[in-house]
Amino acid sequence: MNDPPIRPAATVMLLRPSTDGYEVLMVRRTNQAVFGGGMYVFPGGRVDDADGPGDDGFVVAAIRECFEEAGVLLARDPAGATPDRRHPVFAEREAVHGGAVSFAELLARHRLAPALDDLVWVANWLTPKGEMPRRFDTRFFVAAMPDGQTSGHDRQETVDSEWLAPAAALARWAQRDLAMLPPTVAQLRFLDRHPTVEAVFAAGRAMLRPERVEPRLIPGTWEVRLPGEPGFDELA
Repeated sequence: MNDPPIRPAATVMLLRPSTDGYEVLMVRRTNQAVFGGGMYVFPGGRVDDADGPGDDGFVVAAIRECFEEAGVLLARDPAGATPDRRHPVFAEREAVHGGAVSFAELLARHRLAPALDDLVWVANWLTPKGEMPRRFDTRFFVAAMPDGQTSGHDRQETVDSEWLAPAAALARWAQRDLAMLPPTVAQLRFLDRHPTVEAVFAAGRAMLRPERVEPRLIPGTWEVRLPGEPGFDELA
């Protein structure tokens, strides 16, 4: 079996303060999804040509997918303000999702620009070789939930959503209540090591350019081994 081509992708971990720290937004992919069906993930998807080249293309893709899948818009107007839920741009979410209008056209019409500096790149994962229907070179970003906005899954690609403390999400994963892919679990563990939103952002900015992680698939299973784990070198 030939490995499918590697496609660039981006995902964003939206964080909001809570009484005992902070929560992250997670969405559940539809069971019909080709990749990660039924899994709890962070809003995200493939980088399109229209998102632009280079590093900025990944950030724009993360912002666009967050708008499409979670209804949250990380953008600013000419005065530097973030739109709240009453802004007319939110009425056109489905038009962007369905392809009737491009994300760039929508932002231009409402005199908005992607808030590129509001996202911090914290991880880079490559889908392992093997019996995977698709492979992605995925960048994970963190961003703060904008004031005055609300989140909601799109009921198409994502069929449920929850705001969860990282420790709570990990506990539910361990209890097999939430199905997740290894990169999602790893990023929740990264979040759980930092007690505040500010600490998460500080840790991300200190990385400068995160190292790409490429797990290795155990033949005949959907289990992986990560660099440094027992058995990883034997799977080369």
